[in-house]
Order: sequence, then structure tokens, then C-alpha cells
Amino acid sequence: MFSNKESVNLSAEGHLKIWDVESGDVLLNKRNAINPENLSIAMVNMLGNKNIHSMYEMHFGNGGTIIDNLGVISYKTPNVNGQSEDLYNPTFYKVIDAESPLNTDPNKNYMTVEHINGTNYTDLIINCVLDYTEPKATDNVFNLAGVAQDATDNAADFNGSFVFDEVGLKSKGIGLNEGLLLTHVTFHPVQKSANRLLQVRYTVRIRVG
Repeated sequence: MFSNKESVNLSAEGHLKIWDVESGDVLLNKRNAINPENLSIAMVNMLGNKNIHSMYEMHFGNGGTIIDNLGVISYKTPNVNGQSEDLYNPTFYKVIDAESPLNTDPNKNYMTVEHINGTNYTDLIINCVLDYTEPKATDNVFNLAGVAQDATDNAADFNGSFVFDEVGLKSKGIGLNEGLLLTHVTFHPVQKSANRLLQVRYTVRIRVG
């Protein structure tokens, strides 16, 4: 065991913002849940310069809510307990490591580190763009559901071809989609259609002391 002089308090918190690039409409602005076990594994592996479990993928899914016959939405609890956790129903993901050859557009999907001198926290800013053509039905790597998006964002009752209500960040695994779920958030369903360019910004703040 560490004594008080040998240890410090460490905390992590996250925030997700999604907006329509053309209209500027903010579709989501919400804090997220952190998986403490998986994040601890990822942080130690990164400190040890291991080529695994660094932040690597952003995942989207459509199992984060329950909508009853009256249209009332209930939000499921984020999955952040243990190594085996995943999204409720993952449908699509993107590589957000700009150094990876599997990143479809490093200029739009990338991470930056922000720190203010003299403070005890540092932010990891993860940027991801759902482009006009994403997801593609012909994509058999990242489009896990194999569905195409609708032409316009006018779906009724949240039944569009590609609607998502959960997002999570995963670490780098041995292969694609084999990493640990580090964060998870569920929210009001959002439709992605071919007439929409969506910007997703995920912030993870690590605070020490």
C-alpha cells in the first residue's frame, strides 16, 4: 500500500458536444461517464510507452435509449463497469488517431492536448467529423450495422436508417474494434443523414491532486 506521502488523488471527467457544422445547431452538450478500470489500464500502458490501449476509436450506437408507445424516452445507464463493457448496440466507428493509416481523414479526425501552466489538469480533445457520405452502406469495416443513411434528416419517431443515441471512446487493441471501452454516454437520439455534416468533440480531462 502507498502512504499518503506517496500517492495523489487522480480523477477523470468527460464531456461530449455534437453540432451541425452548416447550421451551427448544437445537437448535444453533455457530460459522460468514465470506465475507471479501463482508463487506469490505458493510462499505465501509455506511461509505459506500450503500443496498446492509447485512445484510438470513437464508436457510435443506437441502443442507449428506450422509446415507449407514447414517444417517452428513457435513457439507459452508461456501461462503465469492467473490462468487457461495450456500447449497447454499436453500429459505426471511426479511428481518431491521426498517425494511424486507418484514419480516413486525419485533418478531421484527430486529437490535441491542452494544458494551462500552473493548473493540475490536462485536457485531451478528440475531434471527429461525420461527413456527408458517412456512413456508407458499402463500408464493411467501420459500418458495423451495414446500413446507409437517409438523404435528409426528416425521419419521424427516430426511425431513420442511421440514428445514434450513444457514443463511446475505445483504446487501441490488437486489431480494429478490439480495444477497451474508456468512456460511454447515452442521450436523445440524433439522426445522421446525407445532408448533414456533424462535428463531434469529446473532451477527457485528467486532474491530479
